Amino acid sequence: MKMEKVDIGIIGGSGLYDFESLGSVEEVRLRTPFGDPSDAYLVGQVDGTRVAFLPRHGRGHRLMPTELNFRANIFGFKLLGVERIISASAVGSMKEAYAPTDIVLPDQFIDRTRHRPDTFFGDGLVAHVSLAEPVCSELTGIIANAGAELGQTIRRGGTYLCMEGPQFSTKAESNLYRSWGVDVIGMTNLQEARLAREAEICYATVALVTDYDCWHESEAAVSVEQVLGVLRTNAAAAGKLLARSVRLAPRHRSCSCGEALRFALLTAPEAVSPAARERLAPLVAKYLG
Repeated sequence: MKMEKVDIGIIGGSGLYDFESLGSVEEVRLRTPFGDPSDAYLVGQVDGTRVAFLPRHGRGHRLMPTELNFRANIFGFKLLGVERIISASAVGSMKEAYAPTDIVLPDQFIDRTRHRPDTFFGDGLVAHVSLAEPVCSELTGIIANAGAELGQTIRRGGTYLCMEGPQFSTKAESNLYRSWGVDVIGMTNLQEARLAREAEICYATVALVTDYDCWHESEAAVSVEQVLGVLRTNAAAAGKLLARSVRLAPRHRSCSCGEALRFALLTAPEAVSPAARERLAPLVAKYLG
């Protein structure tokens, strides 16, 4: 595929199925070694910056969290040349301080999923990347500054617990997670963070609070009807935040995300199978020669 390099990728979560600030839009459909992404990438510009938008669940919200092809989604961004991904996601609040319509920028994750491939590696090539700091602090800072300029309520830092779903939590689970000090709960972002790191792409989560899960004694347990009402408000705020973040992002990165694989590849170059070399070339060719 030959097209102009894309600088920033945006993943839209529940309620955010397009990006109104994107101009000169074209649909780009990609096939990856890991299958098809959730939908076509909407590629365009925001004040001269090339941006690709992907609706995580597909337009019309066709895909459950467990059904998402996370590997294809992130690999597709890599094929487009993307170096930064901002992921917007609906979440439940696990703390009184975080109310519906607040925005949290988590910097840690806990994995409670069970059925999801979440690495590009294996089948002939082994790699172990560091996830001690699973999001890009430089990119998170850009988003926080954008929110401050817009006067939005932004909470920087915190832990995102990624559950399997599609059901919401039981009260016992919700209270257990609160005892762990979790800040928000969602169903999608951990796999994206893991794969973005393997792809040497900066990644940050914009967690849009819709509810209090089911732990809050004076609030009704989370329901789809409740979430949909808040999503409309969140989508408008998220669109403004994403557009401003794109405008504030410098052309070049100064973080270390772009070298995440430098010391992570364990398989000796001569032992890497030809099939693995071909499949993972966009990720590893610069290291394997």
